[in-house]
Amino acid sequence: MSENLRKVSFYDRPNVEKDIIQVGEGVPIGLEGVYSKNLGIGGVYGSWGQSYSNANLTPFVEKRIGAPLQPDDVLNLSELGFDFRQHIQDLSEEDHLKLEVEVGARLLRKAIQVCGWGANEVDGVLIGMSGPVSHDYVSRIAEMAGIRESALKVSVHKACDGSMGGLHLALNPLLAKPGEVNIAEELRGKKVLVGGIEGLSRFTSGVKDKNALQLFGNGMGVLGVIPNENMKFLVGKSFENYDEDGLLAVRMYYPHTASGDGLVDVIQEDSTHIRISGLMHEPDDGASIEMAGLMGMVKLFVRTGVQVVEDVYKDYHSLMDKIGESGKAITTGVVHHANYKINALKAKHLSKLGINFPMPWLLHDFGNVSAASNVISFLRQLPNIKLGDHIMFDGFGAGTYYDVMAVQMGNG
Repeated sequence: MSENLRKVSFYDRPNVEKDIIQVGEGVPIGLEGVYSKNLGIGGVYGSWGQSYSNANLTPFVEKRIGAPLQPDDVLNLSELGFDFRQHIQDLSEEDHLKLEVEVGARLLRKAIQVCGWGANEVDGVLIGMSGPVSHDYVSRIAEMAGIRESALKVSVHKACDGSMGGLHLALNPLLAKPGEVNIAEELRGKKVLVGGIEGLSRFTSGVKDKNALQLFGNGMGVLGVIPNENMKFLVGKSFENYDEDGLLAVRMYYPHTASGDGLVDVIQEDSTHIRISGLMHEPDDGASIEMAGLMGMVKLFVRTGVQVVEDVYKDYHSLMDKIGESGKAITTGVVHHANYKINALKAKHLSKLGINFPMPWLLHDFGNVSAASNVISFLRQLPNIKLGDHIMFDGFGAGTYYDVMAVQMGNG
């Protein structure tokens, strides 16, 4: 992102379509569509709520916690890669639901339009959400967007890894366990919407964690993917490692049985709706989120995150050697934007292992938007991605969960 665009909020970008949703006193919303004709792939990303710069965020946070922020409490957000983020004021439960259903439906409708599809052509909708505003949220927004009832809906609850968990399920048939629906096989060659919608301003309402209130914001993004056609799976790894210490404790606003061999429940809600529920270490006080400081996040995500990327990178080059494409390389990385320091440290450790590919930081105007961030990063890189390029998606989130995969753009 250019330095000029770093100085403006998301709503001030030249291609953002802005509107006001008539909920409460009126909520701003902005959407930006991106489409690559050469790749036949596109999508939409955006945000909703009032935009807060680093300079004017403190009063909002102080109102939320009901006390002044001390100088030592104020994060250097620019160093962490964030200059703006979007928040809403507190609403009633009814208005929160009305708002986020409208937000999600607008996102899906716009993505369908950008991709040049008809709503009745969409066969799958996979959405990552940390704290869904309702259990049937994906079904609600799909119906409101005009998508037929028979389309497969998948709700993915793996915190910040939600969208990449969804994309991995849509692309990799090896993820399905015996007895489960093989989502990748079901959706192969079909028109699919994959992304993340994160109403984190609502999610953090009532939270007293000063770091969380400064870091997070509202964000959304969705891709129009045709698995094995405009995006082909090469190699990948889905990994889970329970956060015993609760370094990033997150409340589960979704059903989870806390049983079985792994941390993830696969729940068949009805004939067309599957829920992927990741077990979380929940805050002891009933809050929605509690963070063990920035160094706690480094401890939680860097070492394991580097290991998962290294494993996938090795598998990628083994595959390239096997198919006689040893000269191929990863063109770019699409990494979750938790904060810039985590990503820079990961890149440093990967470089020491001889693993070097660009991992641009592109979300200065959003804050940490959890499962939406990888999708926004990809769409902002899309104009520079070429047919046949190999891309590394790197998702990670509380729980902890990791979905890392290498894909080929197009099926050439």
